[in-house]
Amino acid sequence: MRILITGGAGFLGSHLTDRLLEDGHEIICMDNLFTGSKRNIAHLMQNPNFEFLRHDVTDPFKLEVDQIYNLACPASPVHYQYNAIKTIKTSVMGAINCLGLAKRVNARVFQASTSEVYGDPEVHPQPESYWGSVNPIGIRSCYDEGKRCAETLFFDYHRQNGVDIRIVRIFNTYGPRMSPEDGRVVSNFIVQALRGEDITIYGDGSQTRSFCYYSDLIDGFVRLMEQDKLVGPVNIGNPGEFTMLELAEKVIQLTGTQSRIVYEALPADDPKQRQPDIELAKTELGWEPRVSPDEGLVETIDYFRSYLDS
Repeated sequence: MRILITGGAGFLGSHLTDRLLEDGHEIICMDNLFTGSKRNIAHLMQNPNFEFLRHDVTDPFKLEVDQIYNLACPASPVHYQYNAIKTIKTSVMGAINCLGLAKRVNARVFQASTSEVYGDPEVHPQPESYWGSVNPIGIRSCYDEGKRCAETLFFDYHRQNGVDIRIVRIFNTYGPRMSPEDGRVVSNFIVQALRGEDITIYGDGSQTRSFCYYSDLIDGFVRLMEQDKLVGPVNIGNPGEFTMLELAEKVIQLTGTQSRIVYEALPADDPKQRQPDIELAKTELGWEPRVSPDEGLVETIDYFRSYLDS
């Protein structure tokens, strides 16, 4: 198939591009390189089945494709709060442009949504049926509400125009090609440890997250797109929950550094718990994560060590 990936030069987009090229497809990688990087796709530039298109998803585009994966949006607080208006435009207008194209060429279209649609959850773990507890006017709202609106658009295009949609809600993900400056907890902890700096924990470290290795996540994407029964939304993430303090201690252990742990104030609207209920993915997609936290962290640490050395 001929497949468009918006945000294709990003952390997840570039790994998805690798996977789909390996599966024999032709890929158009669209990215404006705000958070994506040519470094992530440099190894693909000579591949005859790969095409890079520098373009902003908020601007209209016309292409002939069989499938669309919409991954375009800054996903870390540092980046999505840098220009909040642009962030929500990317989610909303990007969804409209992808859906309009899918309607015109009769393509199946995938939306990379997020566990942030659940906000600071009052239900734990979070099933897809939970509607969330989201602040609509906070500093994180540009991302949270932008993604919620994108889901609304996808379902309205599906109901009203018969567009063939798929929606995944991504929980915390990590792995090689994360940006060292993206402000996400895994990259923050690893980079600080490798530089011999103090590891910064926001709050008291008791807040929990569940981290999924990128290869498991990409496999969930492809499984959803390759089946005809389920449109979603589907939670894709690792239900193994641990505290930020436990993660910091694990990173110190695996990097072998002498970094100390220091504490700073918790940012506004930061969720206290986040853990996916993945029963739907297990039942309908036969999917569950396979890579253990130690395996994934070792691979990610090796990547960042090489990145910082270069």
